[in-house]
Amino acid sequence: MKLGHIFLGLVPLFLMIHCIWAFNTSKGDLRKFVGCAVREFTFLAKKPGCKGLRITTDACWGRCETWEKPILDPPYIEAHHQVCTYNETKQVTIKLPSCAPGVDPFYTYPMAIRCDCGACSTATTECETV
Repeated sequence: MKLGHIFLGLVPLFLMIHCIWAFNTSKGDLRKFVGCAVREFTFLAKKPGCKGLRITTDACWGRCETWEKPILDPPYIEAHHQVCTYNETKQVTIKLPSCAPGVDPFYTYPMAIRCDCGACSTATTECETV
């Protein structure tokens, strides 16, 4: 009976050690990760006439390999720039709380299904700084 109590007392300790190890491992992987992946993202959905609502959804996240090489002839540079971008999305609609009379309470946003490194598409991404 005492051995069972000792074992049950150690289970939370082992779980805590495993969680700390897993957190540190995943944090280290994110710093070294090169590529594009679907990851949870939280934002505030809001529009005039309604209260905001915190939404957790899936979004694209990552770092893609990019390079530039100087060349002697115009345009004097060879560039290859890729960004982490949406390849497949699903539209999700939610109802915002406490909307004023006459205000449409529905808010639609994209949820990432598949993300990849690729050319910046203005249809899904702000490309102004690329």
